Amino acid sequence: MFRPAFSCLMLKKGVRGKKVSCKDFEQYLQNFTLEENLTLFAGEDKKTKIEDIIIDGETVKYFINEFWTSGQRKASALHEISYRACFKPQLPRFFIEELTREGDLVYDPFMGRGTTVIEAAILNRRVAGNDINPLSRVLAEPRLNIPGYQEIAQRVAAIPLDERAAAEMDLSMFYHPRTEGEIVSLRCYLDERRRSGEEDDVDRWIRMVATNRLTGHSPGFFSVYTLPPNQAVSPERQLKINAKRNQQPEYRNVKSLILKKTRALLKDITEEKRKVINKRGKEALFFSRDARFAGEIPAESVQLTVTSPPFLDVVQYSSDNWLRCWFNGIDEHIIEKQITITRNIGQWESVMQGVFEELYRVTAVGGWVAFEVGEVKGGRIKLEEHVVPLGKRAGFCCLGVIINKQLFTKTSNIWGIGNNTAGTNTNRIVLFHKK
Repeated sequence: MFRPAFSCLMLKKGVRGKKVSCKDFEQYLQNFTLEENLTLFAGEDKKTKIEDIIIDGETVKYFINEFWTSGQRKASALHEISYRACFKPQLPRFFIEELTREGDLVYDPFMGRGTTVIEAAILNRRVAGNDINPLSRVLAEPRLNIPGYQEIAQRVAAIPLDERAAAEMDLSMFYHPRTEGEIVSLRCYLDERRRSGEEDDVDRWIRMVATNRLTGHSPGFFSVYTLPPNQAVSPERQLKINAKRNQQPEYRNVKSLILKKTRALLKDITEEKRKVINKRGKEALFFSRDARFAGEIPAESVQLTVTSPPFLDVVQYSSDNWLRCWFNGIDEHIIEKQITITRNIGQWESVMQGVFEELYRVTAVGGWVAFEVGEVKGGRIKLEEHVVPLGKRAGFCCLGVIINKQLFTKTSNIWGIGNNTAGTNTNRIVLFHKK
């Protein structure tokens, strides 16, 4: 738990849920002290540091502190689905708890693996999520419509698997022949359920878990050792990995691994919590389209948006997900054409201006947009300097830039970088308000 160190008690438990003004929340950020810091960093001044930065000719406040940590109120295991470029659940939780009430609508126009919408549903908020990549919905929607474990186990046991089945392309560098047969059989079963209109929440859950288990770097995945499961290497590169590690794919039992991952995802989901999440899932809005055109969302209905947009061309979503696309019958080349890849900051600004205009349309008066950005091009481009003017032109008031700065951040050695020497060790969120 955290507690304000001074007098901003209007956001404490029992008073949360009231409409929060810009002035109130600014005071809260200024006076914020994370309780964990009072013990871990005794003697250090952990009050929020405030800097005034000129952006587009106007002063913008930067609030710099450790507002949350990855270990603070450990996130639900339900989030543990890998996806490139996703933020930790503690980020949306911070804004959801402080700026919304139960039943308010929370939105993410770049949903990714669904962190914002799942955290909002756990906190009993209504949710809406969009991502132009259809895999996003495959990964997010089943975790808002959670079947019971026994129902999942019974369905898994009943699925016919043929170990002799083979994919239409060579996957021998990833899978043992028997494992490949089980994966292909499962793919055919799920495709037929979908085509016949018989697909239900249990099928969608199995599809989601299997999609997440296709490749990875531990025996908990269907594949031989490869890159982390948020990206799939090409067959050619996997052959090089196998040669370098002197490895061959071993047999992995697909059904057993689906149930093992299911148990891990549901380990802290009580029956009461499942009912709350499923209630929000049944009424959720999900769509896959350009974020500039969210026509399904009524005007002035969203209390809070928490999102992180694609950063120029840093992440190649289609190539990273080619194997997931194959399993789900999605043409990754179509995704590549649909996803707006912007090669320079001018193109990026043009697209995001349209996104902000749509966000202004759907945001309720008194509502908020927490827009997480990053430093790209090796830190040469700070996107908040471009985002602040975009939001203002759309009609929003900018409260400032919140920088959550963590002393210790785990970064993957896959990028060849060391801890706190490169990568993302901070979150930078531009916070907008609609008056």
